[in-house]
Amino acid sequence: MSSLPAPCSAAPAADLPTLRAHYQQRKSALLQTLRDCGASTRNLHGVLQQLGRLADETLCQLWQRAGMPTSCALLAVGGFGRGELFPHSDVDVLLMLPEDLSPEHDAGLKACIEGFIGSCWDAGLEIGSSVRNIRECLAEADKDVTVQTSLLEARLIAGHSGLFTLFSNQFRKAVDPQAFLVAKTLEMRQRHNKFDNTPYALEPNCKESPGGLRDLQLILWITKAAGLGSSWDELVRTGLATPHEARQIKRNEALLSLIRARLHLVAGRREDRLVFDLQTAVAESFGYRNDLSQEAPVRASEQLMRHYYWAAKAVTQLNQILLLNIEERLNPTTHALRPINERFFEKAGMIEVASDDLYHRHPHAILETFLLYESTVGIRGLSARTLRALYNARSLMTARFRNDPVNRETFRRILMQPAGITHAIRLMNQTSVLGRYLWVFRKIVGQMQHDLFHVYTVDQHILMVLRNMRRFFMAEHAHEYPFCSQLAAGWDKPWILYIAALFHDIAKGRGGDHSELGARDVRRFCLQHGISRQDSKLIEFLVEEHLTLSRVAQKADLSDPDVIAGFAKRVGNERYLTALYLLTVADIRGTSPKVWNAWKGKLLEDLYRYTLRVLGGRAPDPDADIEARKREALTQLALHAEPFESHKQLWATLDVSYFMRHEAGDIAWHARQIARHLGPEGLSPDQPALVRARRSPVGEGLQVMVYTADRADLFARICGYFDQAGFSIVDAKVHTAKNGYALDTFQVVTSMLPEHYQELMHMVEADLGQALATGGPLPAPGRGRVSRRVKSFPIAPRVDLQPDEKAQRWLLSISASDRPGLLYLVARVLAANDISVQLAKVTTLGERVEDTFLIQGPALQQNRLQIVVETELLEALA
Repeated sequence: MSSLPAPCSAAPAADLPTLRAHYQQRKSALLQTLRDCGASTRNLHGVLQQLGRLADETLCQLWQRAGMPTSCALLAVGGFGRGELFPHSDVDVLLMLPEDLSPEHDAGLKACIEGFIGSCWDAGLEIGSSVRNIRECLAEADKDVTVQTSLLEARLIAGHSGLFTLFSNQFRKAVDPQAFLVAKTLEMRQRHNKFDNTPYALEPNCKESPGGLRDLQLILWITKAAGLGSSWDELVRTGLATPHEARQIKRNEALLSLIRARLHLVAGRREDRLVFDLQTAVAESFGYRNDLSQEAPVRASEQLMRHYYWAAKAVTQLNQILLLNIEERLNPTTHALRPINERFFEKAGMIEVASDDLYHRHPHAILETFLLYESTVGIRGLSARTLRALYNARSLMTARFRNDPVNRETFRRILMQPAGITHAIRLMNQTSVLGRYLWVFRKIVGQMQHDLFHVYTVDQHILMVLRNMRRFFMAEHAHEYPFCSQLAAGWDKPWILYIAALFHDIAKGRGGDHSELGARDVRRFCLQHGISRQDSKLIEFLVEEHLTLSRVAQKADLSDPDVIAGFAKRVGNERYLTALYLLTVADIRGTSPKVWNAWKGKLLEDLYRYTLRVLGGRAPDPDADIEARKREALTQLALHAEPFESHKQLWATLDVSYFMRHEAGDIAWHARQIARHLGPEGLSPDQPALVRARRSPVGEGLQVMVYTADRADLFARICGYFDQAGFSIVDAKVHTAKNGYALDTFQVVTSMLPEHYQELMHMVEADLGQALATGGPLPAPGRGRVSRRVKSFPIAPRVDLQPDEKAQRWLLSISASDRPGLLYLVARVLAANDISVQLAKVTTLGERVEDTFLIQGPALQQNRLQIVVETELLEALA
């Protein structure tokens, strides 16, 4: 708490319009200074302090104009209490009253207070105000740590200095430093939880996110409450921080503060989130420009965000070191040091270095720290002393350190430990050891991904995939992915999969194929770390092919024996297939919580099982597979007490491709539903379309069957209904029977609550049936809202039209930014050109779609008409 010399003794206050004009003019000049400084932080705090002083002067004049009683005081609190003001931050003030004054009992005082607060707004100050006496302040602070924190920053602006001094003395006595430390630490954890405990969100809050400004302010709040210092220099003098740490803190605090100030200026309001819409403008205000000269172009926003992530990472490290130091100072531990070896001790569950200069004397101990963290029972983390020693040892991790055989063997052992791998690698990344030892990893730390489906930076995605892979081998997570856990239980060398996870995306952002470049990197790594040629070949295969299984499962026709045979030949054997399957599931799960769904999981598992049969020596036999499915379907029909041979009329109209593309459960469901309504000539005239829906047997959503006379616009009409009804199509199987009827099956999902499935099924059956019976022109596409991320980082739509291997049908591949009704737009174009859809695979990757259609139609037989179709599709997707 401090008191600035109050400028209230200046000239008499001007009238409000003049005061407002003067305030706005001077503020505009200071904001222009902030705009003009580019990436320099040299005078940043000076400008923020000038903005604070300008607000002080204006408040003093308004206080005089209001005619407040001389026994009252005006205090700056919260962030404004620190004497700095960001461009659009609130001006938080406390009107402190003596005990004998109360606006509730004094109409004149109430009018004065209301007049003062109103004049603040009229003068252009974004005011945040409270009115209390000392007793009320202390009572509120005792109940709410947020109020206590705000009052901790209080300083006098105007009014009675004696009242402020009395409050300061009583407040200091009331603060319990130990309780305040506990409360602020819990508050920080809750705040971090809101941001998934990572500074690497793609749209971080530069004030509130982990590694943001709030983490630095927290340190000074606690030390101020404990009387240990209220500035970074004072923390150095009290021994809580080293001079080097204080310099690093000031440098990173200045960068984060400049980013926050620029966010306010670019947004024209208080905005602390680096949202996609603002990242480019903020980056350009720093002088960053899109760099298109490199093989892998780098956006201006990516350059800014990488600097932000590096700063946030440093703040996270320093926050952890200083918090542990403060806790040790306020609550000296009585735990004895237990020797682990001659270099390390265990202290209260933490690894403690034997001396501050351990790593400088024994650089090998750097990686040994993390090996001990994995292998020592009861260890929960690293002590403040150890974290500080690691932070100061970063310069030791040079090329010589990386090439040292002892360090290579230690890192190899870290990867091969039976437990603790995820925590150890995460800790290595948090302390900057991982990127300094594994130099290729350092290149992707804080690297953004603008592919619309990754929600993490590259390094965090890799660590997420590593975590997912590790969980396959942990019994307590077996319920999450039972099939993956079952496969992992029979796997002999988990570390092979951990290395593949660590390297699968490590070459992102370099230009070229990151799978090939990553395979080259991991081959070198295996050679350097003494991994056998046999294991090295498998790891290299996994990195190079880590996208293959997903691509085949989600884009190819898995009912085609040639597709399965081709994939089996590429994989080679069961060991490679199992490893690739586990890596694929871990990878997709690690991109974004939204990308994975049960249907995607089923496609991957189906491809795994089909391929396993081929690799087991069983040649693809479509006839045998079809007969097996028919037998299983008949068994299910019998269980439902369907009349004998009720299926025959329908099955007589269905060809081999239908039975190859549908599973036995779907075949039986179709037969049950259709046989009840099928006459000699098909459906009765009074029921032109039969629509049935059920809960999806493979996860969330509905499975919808449509049986009706085929027509060119049928697929588009069905897609149009789902678009308008708010459903998303994740898969479509389209089949035309010999009698001219279409038997189409759709997997659809909706945001509506699962408990409403029964109503949803009735609604779909009635409304879709009505839509198909009515006919008329196709409905206009809906105008859904496009997400901010898609607006900020759109991807150019891509259309690829290729004949299939038998040159009978065409494979249409589409890639575009996702938006509501996209599939319907495609279907309308195909219908308009008399092109029928036989198979649709809809793959949604976050906010990007990659759809594949098997199509045929006369327009595809001429090159000129093909170009017309492709052009119309690109226009629809644009």
